Amino acid sequence: MLTFIGLGLYDWNDISVKGLEEVRKADLVLMEIYTSRLMGSSPLQIGERFGREILLLSREEIEEHPEWFLSRAVRETVVLLSAGDPMVSTTHADLRLRAASRGIETRIIHGASISSAVCGLTGLQNYRFGKSCSIPFPAPRWSPNTPMETILQNLSRDLHTLVYMDIQGKRCMTVREGLEQIGRMSEAMEAPVPELFVGVARAGSDRPVVRAGSLQDLVAFDFGPPLHALVVPASLHPIEREYLEVFAGL
Repeated sequence: MLTFIGLGLYDWNDISVKGLEEVRKADLVLMEIYTSRLMGSSPLQIGERFGREILLLSREEIEEHPEWFLSRAVRETVVLLSAGDPMVSTTHADLRLRAASRGIETRIIHGASISSAVCGLTGLQNYRFGKSCSIPFPAPRWSPNTPMETILQNLSRDLHTLVYMDIQGKRCMTVREGLEQIGRMSEAMEAPVPELFVGVARAGSDRPVVRAGSLQDLVAFDFGPPLHALVVPASLHPIEREYLEVFAGL
């Protein structure tokens, strides 16, 4: 059995009771922290709180060399922990398919995800979101415009866009860095910069930060420590606008 368990948004407290019970009775507990991570608890703290040794997996172990733990899942109970909700990541969907092809039973125990929490934090209605996108850190001779293309496509259909910020090792992209990339992409594509953005920081914590404004407004705003996310709203329903005015300083 291979069980995918979502840890939720911010710290070790966010795991469901059902998920915690499965962790404590599993034969092997694994975790990956490259698709996302809990900023309120370290892997060591999580292991101590759960009363289990947790082995951290690299991206390569999950995407290229999962055989060693899949072979154990044939006869043992193996748990894979990840921040947020497990199947938001295509990496985990692919791993579940690999397990199924080997005849391994799989199970999912969901956790809160930024893709749903952002609606509660911003007041933007969930059925009005289009395709999401991720902004990567630029690299030498590589700085794609694909995220801006997604944003513009959604705006043309009057749909909001959830924009994920890149994570590379210990480096987590901030709202400011993401907006700077959007400004660069808009200039490269000779496209207008969207009029409104909403930045979200530390969703799931006791003190999340949500701020709405123009690109210039949010670049100058201090969102504090990560994790950060960004939303590009389309036209606003009156309730959405009022929510942003009351809770996000619009």
